[in-house]
Amino acid sequence: MPELPEVETTVRGLTPVLAGQRLRLVEPRRADLRKAIPLDLRQRMQGAVVTALGRRAKYGLVDTDRGDTMIFHLGMSGRWRVDPAESLAHDHLLIETEAGRRLTLNDPRRFGFIDLVPTAGVEAYPAFLAMGPEPLGPGLTADYLLRALEGRSAPIKAMLLDQRIVAGLGNIYVCEALHMARIAPSREAGRIALPRLERLVAAIRAVLESAIAAGGSTLRDFAAPDGELGYFSKQFLVYGREDEPCACGGPVRRRTESGRSTFWCPRCQRG
Repeated sequence: MPELPEVETTVRGLTPVLAGQRLRLVEPRRADLRKAIPLDLRQRMQGAVVTALGRRAKYGLVDTDRGDTMIFHLGMSGRWRVDPAESLAHDHLLIETEAGRRLTLNDPRRFGFIDLVPTAGVEAYPAFLAMGPEPLGPGLTADYLLRALEGRSAPIKAMLLDQRIVAGLGNIYVCEALHMARIAPSREAGRIALPRLERLVAAIRAVLESAIAAGGSTLRDFAAPDGELGYFSKQFLVYGREDEPCACGGPVRRRTESGRSTFWCPRCQRG
């Protein structure tokens, strides 16, 4: 599933193509995504000018001069294609700008979705209401985590994946950040002291920034709008490296819980 760095990479790839452009054509091709594409999407978006693009957690945002924001989620296999050479069976949305650029949202597994809401009410969007701070924003601090995790007996990895604690963190990058911070994923969250949380916040930022710089991680379907694959997977320190040596010399271990794999090094992530 595309995680925060992949969505950020997507938004950055769409920005030079869409920002400031009038949408000549907005054409839903099929309605059978995770939820139906809004029936009035064409009416409200076609002819509008895109004023800004952004991201909230793992959701992309496209604002227009009509006071609307199109929200997109890439699901398991979604990706935007810019100026594609041909149409594909799972191109669910086609957008053309007056400058002659053409974009399609392609999603073979159809777990993504498109929604349209008033820009003034974006923060009240149901998926955003209970979200914690952005991991790359000023709201994520060690002091914040200390308060948010106080009294929590759940493992730190589970807490970091809880969108109510931190918005947008996914499995790959939590595994990598915990390794960088030298914290065991099974460590009781409420028992992590402030100095370690400071290391953890720094590690989260470093891992995400490196992943964005690398264009995200391509494991199966993800590609940036220009077709480039993300190569952060070549920099993984523990994720997907079961039984390979960690940089400290210890073996990388893997366990599976609820269909999700955790990778860590027992030698350097002891506490």
